[in-house]
Amino acid sequence: MSISSERPVDAEQIYAALAALAAEPVADAEKRPEGPREEDRLHLLGRLLAKTEFEITAATRLTEEGEIEDVLETTLGWGQQLGADPGLAVNVLTNRLQRTALQVSETETEEVPPGREAAFAAAMTAVYALSAQLHAERGDTEGTRHALSGAEEALIDILQGIHDLRVAIGDAPGSENEADT
Repeated sequence: MSISSERPVDAEQIYAALAALAAEPVADAEKRPEGPREEDRLHLLGRLLAKTEFEITAATRLTEEGEIEDVLETTLGWGQQLGADPGLAVNVLTNRLQRTALQVSETETEEVPPGREAAFAAAMTAVYALSAQLHAERGDTEGTRHALSGAEEALIDILQGIHDLRVAIGDAPGSENEADT
């Protein structure tokens, strides 16, 4: 499925939305005297997404009471904006899950801690499972097989990350190779 916006927004519109939310980036007058350029578009969309996600998180996590209703309300708004196309919804969710997986695995060090590795794999398992279902619904057996293989590999990575974290806290013995090092 090809995904494209009916009315794509340009960099200036995104910058204006950020400004309206008091979240516009400080522009370097020497580097960008004319303001945001089209090559800034994805970066600005990322900033707008972060601002929006922060506002949703702040609005839906203020109290325990009513939390689910608040989350459901944002989900209803999301669904109304996106429309009734389930394939489009899966594409948007897959994109979000991939961003989440990358963000979960970001770390200050080169080595990703095992709990983050497991979380990365969990998000990717969801990506592959959604992809497999979409391929299956379209009758694409080879695409379904490929996605299922990815999901199985990611599930193994989840279990390995969980085990590695248990080893790190002393709840499980390490492998023989780990004992030799």
